[in-house]
Amino acid sequence: MREERIKDDDKIKEKVVQIRRVTKVVKGGKRMGFRAAVVVGDEAGHVGIGIGKAVEVSAAIRKGVEDAKKRQVEVTRIGTTIPHEILGQAGSSRVLIRPAPKGTGVIAGGAVRIILELSGIHDVVAKSLGSPNAINTAKATISGLQGLKKLKEEETLRGKKLPVKFVQEVSEES
Repeated sequence: MREERIKDDDKIKEKVVQIRRVTKVVKGGKRMGFRAAVVVGDEAGHVGIGIGKAVEVSAAIRKGVEDAKKRQVEVTRIGTTIPHEILGQAGSSRVLIRPAPKGTGVIAGGAVRIILELSGIHDVVAKSLGSPNAINTAKATISGLQGLKKLKEEETLRGKKLPVKFVQEVSEES
């Protein structure tokens, strides 16, 4: 299944989250290079983040895209939102992602917004907590999206109907 996603390169979109100049101290002095954090997604429930390092920016981005394609994850969605609230964590970065009514849009910033848009989620509210590090925030978002369960599973796990009205309306339409 992973190979199928990689072959569909025409559907996959990519966005650069961060480019940083990095140095490596060697015997003769310092070697300059670049690190690029890239997000790829097909806007249909698959998204991944990758990091590439190279002497040139374009090569670092290319390596980041290749890495992101290898690390794609599937996102559980209901209509244009997510089935339930979730908290993703990576390092000291935490991202709280909540479902929102249709027409709300993606209310998030930075790397979180890019990941949610490329995963095909159109109505969601997200809040970045803890460290503002772009790479860890992106990893925390991916972690949260991986932890999403189907609506019925979450309701049986909690032992009650989810109180979020718009999620139940969307699930009845699907």
